[in-house]
Amino acid sequence: MDWTEVIGHTGSALSSITFMPQVYQAWKTKSVGDLNLMTILIVFISTVIWVIYGSMKGILPVIICNSIICFLSMVLLYFKFTFKKS
Repeated sequence: MDWTEVIGHTGSALSSITFMPQVYQAWKTKSVGDLNLMTILIVFISTVIWVIYGSMKGILPVIICNSIICFLSMVLLYFKFTFKKS
C-alpha cells in the first residue's frame, strides 16, 4: 500500500466516523427533533451516488466511506420517522 492509498483510507475512516456521534446521541436520547430531514436526505442521496461512482471507478476508500455514511444516514432517517416528537 503506497502513501496515496494510506491517505485515502485515512480520510475515508475519518469521514466515516463523522455521523457516529450523532447517531449515538439520537439513539441514546430518542430525540431527533433538531435534525433537519432535508439534510439527512441529501446526505443519503449523495452517498448513494458516491458509492455508485466509487464502484464504477474501483476506488475502495470512496466505496467504504460512503457505504458507512449511507448506512448511518439511513439509521438517522429511521430514527427521524420512528421516534416520537417530544
